[in-house]
Amino acid sequence: MTIRETLLAALRSLRSNRLRALLTTLGIIIGVAAVIILVALGNGVKAGFDEQLSKVANQITISKANGAVPGGGTARDLTDADVAALQNPQDAPAIASVTPMTTGSAVLTAGQAQEQASLTGSTADYLQVADRAVQVGRFFTTAEEKSNAKVLVIGQEAIGYLWGPSANLNDVVGQNIRVGRSTFKVIGVLVADGQEDNTVIMPLGTSRAYLIGGGDIVNQIIVKATSANSVKQATAQINTIMDKQHRMHQASDRDYKVRSQSNRLAQRTEMITFLTIFTAAVAAISLIVGGIGVANIMLVAVTERTREIGIRKAIGAPRRAILKQFLTESVMLCGLGGLIGVIIGVGTAVGGGMIVPKFVPSFPPPVLTAFPVLIAFAVSLVIGVVAGGYPANRAARLRPIEALRFE
Repeated sequence: MTIRETLLAALRSLRSNRLRALLTTLGIIIGVAAVIILVALGNGVKAGFDEQLSKVANQITISKANGAVPGGGTARDLTDADVAALQNPQDAPAIASVTPMTTGSAVLTAGQAQEQASLTGSTADYLQVADRAVQVGRFFTTAEEKSNAKVLVIGQEAIGYLWGPSANLNDVVGQNIRVGRSTFKVIGVLVADGQEDNTVIMPLGTSRAYLIGGGDIVNQIIVKATSANSVKQATAQINTIMDKQHRMHQASDRDYKVRSQSNRLAQRTEMITFLTIFTAAVAAISLIVGGIGVANIMLVAVTERTREIGIRKAIGAPRRAILKQFLTESVMLCGLGGLIGVIIGVGTAVGGGMIVPKFVPSFPPPVLTAFPVLIAFAVSLVIGVVAGGYPANRAARLRPIEALRFE
């Protein structure tokens, strides 16, 4: 038989048992569709994670070491002199920006309402460094930072405590509140991030002059490398500068800590990738179950058509033709199931990418790629070959006289 004749014979066989063929391929359809959809969801989560945290991929944090240092004595404070040294482009060409921060807490008072909130003093580029934004109003300017202006930006949780949860944010901007014993003007409201919303942010010098004190001491220094690829180089330059500033002769004696986000980002990305592979592997189990179903049905088909096989062999059909016929039926059965599964999976992933952002903006939409589609379909064909191999070989090995006598 030619390839065309073999395909037509396989199609006729499948058409004569439409319901059985559909039920048999159901496991293949579900498995292929599930693999495509789950991988697309995993890609979407990973893409959303990368987009959100890529802004801090080149961020390095410098903080004072806690307690006694290994070399003996107590750790030195971080100071404005350290910040100025790190801002020298000749010593640190891989550093793009240096942002000092002071932190503490203070009592906020608006009318008769009071609330304890966290306090941050920093520079005008704090929003970019902390990956935050102002929802209403504005952030303080470089001029206000240099003049120690008594202005602040407030978080929405703090607003809820002071003015009530239904307070109009636009009405809050422009009002005066007391922070400790000093009066400040609210010039902006932060976008809520669900973590640090009970807070106020003001110029660095202002926080020192009116609230925290500490002279030239800073609690933390946030450094931005020129790119994510230059984080290691920037870290080495930071260590060199800080060792010189703090008179450190050995790395083990350092009284400061330098931490980058790149390692954490890499670990989290690896974890998401692992979860995506794991869920896809779980979905692939249904492909295996579907393959068992195909093998079972092909064995039934061989039994039902034993006399047909005997007649074909009796009139001269070679073993190869019988093998090819049943193997073609099995591959075609799985191929059709795989094709339907691809259509369902791709349609669901594409549809989800358009619908999910409209109804659940916070959930990352699925991201469809060609690789899982091709792999899932190829696996369905392989299952067809494997599942049909034994039944096809069994049919081809039947002796004509035994097949003709079969009842």
